[in-house]
Amino acid sequence: MFKYSRDGVSVLTILDTRRAKKSGMFPIKVQVVFKRKQKYYSTGKELSKEDWERLLKAKSKLLTEIRSDIESSFSTIKQQVNELIQKGEFSIEALNIRLGRQLKDMNLHSAFSLKMKELKDNEQASTYLNYQSALKSLENFGGTCVPLERITVDWLKRCERYWLSEGKSYSSISIYFRALKCILNRAVRDGLLKESSFPFGKNRYEIPEGCGRKLALSLPEIKKIMSYQDEVKTVEEFRDLWVFSYLCNGINFMDLLFLQYSNIVDGEICFVRSKTSRTAKHSKEIHATITPEMWNIIHKWGNPQVSPQTYIFKYAKGTENAFERIRLVRRIVTKCNRRLKKIAQSTGIAQLTTYTARHSFATVLKRAGAKTSYISESLGHSNLAVTENYLAYFEKEERIKNAQLLTDFNL
Repeated sequence: MFKYSRDGVSVLTILDTRRAKKSGMFPIKVQVVFKRKQKYYSTGKELSKEDWERLLKAKSKLLTEIRSDIESSFSTIKQQVNELIQKGEFSIEALNIRLGRQLKDMNLHSAFSLKMKELKDNEQASTYLNYQSALKSLENFGGTCVPLERITVDWLKRCERYWLSEGKSYSSISIYFRALKCILNRAVRDGLLKESSFPFGKNRYEIPEGCGRKLALSLPEIKKIMSYQDEVKTVEEFRDLWVFSYLCNGINFMDLLFLQYSNIVDGEICFVRSKTSRTAKHSKEIHATITPEMWNIIHKWGNPQVSPQTYIFKYAKGTENAFERIRLVRRIVTKCNRRLKKIAQSTGIAQLTTYTARHSFATVLKRAGAKTSYISESLGHSNLAVTENYLAYFEKEERIKNAQLLTDFNL
């Protein structure tokens, strides 16, 4: 009778003739179809097959009222479907919650599971794994069946203290609580949690920010790495991979391992960060000039250029799904960090990981007088605040240096 379809979701009213009621009539339901899965929602109305056939054109008061009630049920479900589609969050589970189903079963675990299913369906592997880690850490503190309303300001403060006692950094705590905040925001929006019970925000619980750490290296330290020699081939291979990351605007390994020869344009490597590629607002193309050192690394360790789609480096095959890509990157990063640790111990460098390449790129440029806006654009950051966090330790160094000038009477 009533039908609607959008973005692969179909909503229609049907007479469910699979089983008759004791009255001999059949229930009228709203059917939602998505990815070949069907879900039926009761309208609370029932009719015979004959009345159903003539319902659309019927003029009797009784059938007119039934038709109006069916249309009202259909419109309610259609509206919820539309809102979920517009937010890119549609799933049968999400619709159930919107319509008031499964409310009694909703807790921290089920709310996270719902979000994680959507992320998995959308192949947002990295975000999925972040939510998975957050849920595990939250459950280590609060248990596996935490009602949403139990998560108060006091609960969050106790959770923070627990995580700190377990040795977690404020950066990790910030990531976990941001995931939880998104879950609770959604619960408020879907009517699962009262606005007054939302624990985050000003005068409530404010998520701590990860403080800047000394991850950047100095130019003399970088020179030590680039000139380091080792008889073990894999040590030199991963040393060069770190150097390439540093010279290529601090490119992270997720982007580095999946660079193709098509990314080389007019002597530059041009790419969009995978981290921001889903957000059109922040999808900025990054341009990194290919230095002689980078060409040498490509020729030494890279694949031969068979086609524009050939990966520059040999690690990816091109058949990986989103989760396999994440596992590949983590495996290579682990191997690389193991070799970098050996280089650090041999050269006297305090800390050397794949991540220090990115911070070093930013800080070396800043020390040389480059503008923060240029560094931010080169890194592909969404705003200057993110870049300034990278440069936090540099700024502290500058403050110490300037403070010493106040009593340097030999000037």
